[in-house]
Amino acid sequence: MNNFLKILEENEYILADGATGTNLFGMGLETGDPPEPWNVHHIDRIKALHQGFVDAGSDIFLTNSFGGTSFRLKLHKFENQVFELNKAAGVIGREIADGVDRLVVVAGSMGPTGEMIEPHGPMTPKQAADAFKAQAEGLVEGGVDVLWLETMYAIEELEAAVDAIKDFGLPICATMSFDTAGKTMMGITPANLAKRAQELGLFGFGANCGVGAPDLLATITDISRHVGQGTTVISKANCGIPEYRDGEIVYTGTEELMAEYVHLALNSGAKIVGGCCGTSFEHVRAMRKAMDEHQMSPQPSMSDIESKVGEMSAGSRAIFAGDDRAPVKTRRSRRGR
Repeated sequence: MNNFLKILEENEYILADGATGTNLFGMGLETGDPPEPWNVHHIDRIKALHQGFVDAGSDIFLTNSFGGTSFRLKLHKFENQVFELNKAAGVIGREIADGVDRLVVVAGSMGPTGEMIEPHGPMTPKQAADAFKAQAEGLVEGGVDVLWLETMYAIEELEAAVDAIKDFGLPICATMSFDTAGKTMMGITPANLAKRAQELGLFGFGANCGVGAPDLLATITDISRHVGQGTTVISKANCGIPEYRDGEIVYTGTEELMAEYVHLALNSGAKIVGGCCGTSFEHVRAMRKAMDEHQMSPQPSMSDIESKVGEMSAGSRAIFAGDDRAPVKTRRSRRGR
């Protein structure tokens, strides 16, 4: 059986990893530089990243390949190394997972291209599909267990990606970033994702990145109310809110906050819970302990969430209440993670 399907079957809850970018910055990655070339130039550091999360208790970790499409790599003149860099990401992940005496799943991270599909932009659905297929070829050759689309913001791009990678024979998961008044940048609601993800046959779906734990929990709550029992809902929240301190970005989330977030996410309907931007090994270790000690309770109210992890935005409050008419304000997308 595929490792991802096996871990879904064997575990009531599953702990994912934390931040890729944030932790690689701590290892020497410079702002503006792509992390994917480190899969061949700094293999030891990427191994240390994955090993750190596995040692902290992660059951699933994502490969260092978020920006691995030709569109992203072209910005740094690596567009001719798509297969090489993605295969290397999978090989490193496979080595770490296979060196552990328990089941650990390697998820092939695939982020958005950074381009807009027509009519909103110049990219055609075929160009998007070709880019995702080329990336997936490397990840699959490298040995990943599941293809994991993350921080997506447009349904059209998500559909193109799924169409491109569905024939590789691996499970597909997807998370979107609901960071604009409770919706994605392109106005997609959690309910929109829940409906389309089930139609696309995704093995797991949910939300990552965004604003912070309170807003992401509103998203997970809304997704959960639109899916059937047994659906694998994924929750990967940022570790608090980013603040600029002493010349660098620091996330405000504490280990205690992320532990509370785990309990709230599981009670809100998530099966796979992890962290996104700012989430360190120490945070994941606290999240592991919280997950191991968790006892299911009724779905938390808005006041429960806000009293434990912070206030929701107005848009997310509306989404939590079941009103998806919250206004959308245009914002620029981020690289993510």
